[in-house]
This record gives sequence, structure tokens and C-alpha cells, in this order.
Amino acid sequence: MGDLSIASTKGVDTTTVWRLWRTCGIIGNRAGGPGVDQVMFRARKLGALLLGALLVLAGGAAPAASAAVPSQVSDQGFWLGTDSSSVAVPGAGPFQEPVVGGAYGGYLGMVGDWARSEGCGDYQLAWSAPDAAAASTDLELYGLGVGTGGYWFMGGPGVDPHYDGKPGEAAAWGAAQAAKALAALAAAQVQLPVVWMDIELPGSTAFDPVPDNGWNHVYASTCSAQVVGQVPATLDRAEVDGFAAYVRAHSHLEVGVYSSPLVWPAIFGAGPEAVVHHLLEWTYSAGTGSLASRPVAWCIPGSSTCARFFGGVGPSSPLAVGWQWSGGGGITNGVGDFDQFDSARLPALASSFFGVP
Repeated sequence: MGDLSIASTKGVDTTTVWRLWRTCGIIGNRAGGPGVDQVMFRARKLGALLLGALLVLAGGAAPAASAAVPSQVSDQGFWLGTDSSSVAVPGAGPFQEPVVGGAYGGYLGMVGDWARSEGCGDYQLAWSAPDAAAASTDLELYGLGVGTGGYWFMGGPGVDPHYDGKPGEAAAWGAAQAAKALAALAAAQVQLPVVWMDIELPGSTAFDPVPDNGWNHVYASTCSAQVVGQVPATLDRAEVDGFAAYVRAHSHLEVGVYSSPLVWPAIFGAGPEAVVHHLLEWTYSAGTGSLASRPVAWCIPGSSTCARFFGGVGPSSPLAVGWQWSGGGGITNGVGDFDQFDSARLPALASSFFGVP
């Protein structure tokens, strides 16, 4: 979890932040365990053809569009899914959400990591080829869910190899990561037209060498753990805006961010830098370790556990599109990461996202 000294409060009491993280488990945990399959799943159209061919060779028929399918979570466009490390997804197409049932409605995996891309170590990507293929199949063959998407594990200004303390360089560092994220998403053939930034505290030794991913502290070099300064919230926001600007200038993708209402102000403070007005949100708060009930809309029925977004965004906002309701934030369920997506608020799926608009 790291030492108390790594949390630069930027307007939030440090002791309170870390006490809450310890007692409530609101700690970012994109990570899966070791041995995550990093092989990107096949191109979508070829995959559909191969699946049909294999079914025929096995003595069956390719599934018809009218085949019986599991029920959707609700009639409001919400779908259940998973993210990151592999979770055994039952079925052979259409697939079902593990444990809680219903249609398997989507998968989000890590397509890249700042520390890995900068040569800091051979960090494993939390990507599951089988789960990605299942989500892709459900969308393309059965019209279920939102398909497969990807996120980039972000490094803050403090690990920028060209750090100079100025907003322009922070924006350039954000743009550099965005370029790598777009390339990784194109290689993965994702269907969800969103580039997700994973912004969280603390860091994870599974993915990076520093405890705060460079959001609050400046390090002696990109891969060093030696702290040499503090990162102001203005630079953090400049990086995020630089990432978003690059994506919008070089693709047709939308931009989203994964974080929580506790971590977000610990990085961006309580001022204008913290306000979210142009990014889709995927939150990991609040969460539960129980898989006894699945969520409907943004809440677990019969409980007080509901999605909580950040940066001034509420659950009714058009920017609120995803909720990691179990398995993240240090909350374990013994299976993996479980999510809910609102397809009505997500951008429409298209056949190509990577051309310049």
C-alpha cells in the first residue's frame, strides 16, 4: 500500500485519505495476478468467420441472430462485464456473466502501461484474450453488450523523462502516452470507441516502480523511486488535457478516465483542476466483496452500495458510463473484477475509430 508520505493532499487531509483507504478499501487495483495472458484477440471480422467455421466442423451450425440469449440486466441499456485479469466466462456463445448471471456485456483490459513502455521493467499487462474474445463474440454475433475496450495505465508528470515543471511539457507527456495508447488499441482491435486513462493511487509494484505513478511526486528519473520534488495539480491537469487533445486530434475515439471520488481530489485537489467536464467516467467506488446480487442501474438492490463518480459528476450525468462494482479498490471477491456499463451513454459503436476526424 505504500507509506503515508507518498500522498500529496492537494487540498485533502493526508491522514484522513490513507485511513479511509485502509479501512474502506478504496485503493485502485487495476491489477490482476501474475501470468496474465497478453496475447491480443483476433481481428473481429475474421474471428466471427472462424467461430462459425469451427461450429460447422464440430457438427453444429453457426449461431443464428435469433438464438436464445441470456437476459440483459435491465431495460435501461445497462450491461454487466469484467475487466483486467482473466475471469472464467461461462458459455460458448452467447456467453454469460460469471457468478451473477445475465448476458456477458463487455470487457475492458490494459493495453499499455507507462512504466513498461518507458523500459522500467517487464511489467505484465492485465489483459485477458479469452475474456476479450467472449465480449467481442457476444457483441458481433448476438448484438449483446458493448464489446471489448482498453485502458492505458497512466504515469503522471513526475515520471516524465523530460519533466521541467511547466504545463506545456506536462501536456506533451500526456500526448506521448496518448499516441502509444492509440497504437495499442488499434493492435487490440477494440470495439468500444473510448480511450480510457487509468489514474489512481497508490501505484502497484505489478505495473510500476514508484508508489504514486508520478502524480504527486517528481522522481529523479523516469524509472527511479527517488523523490526530488512535488507535482502541482495544474501540471496533473495539463497532462490529462494533453492526452485528451491528442486523442481527439488523431482519432474518432472519445476519452474516459478510471478513478474514484477519494483518489481524484488527492491528485487534482479541490479547485478547477479537479472539475471533469469533457471526460467519460468509469469509477471503482463504492464497491462490494459480495457477488450475491448483481447491480441494477447504478446500485446493488437491497443495499446502500451504489456507484459514486468524481470531479463533480453524478450518477445521472451523461459522463457517468462505467462502474467497477466488485473486485477493485482493494475489495476482493475471490473471482475477479466485475463491472457495469451504461450503453445508452457510451458513444455509438463504429467500424473504424482511428482515422483523423
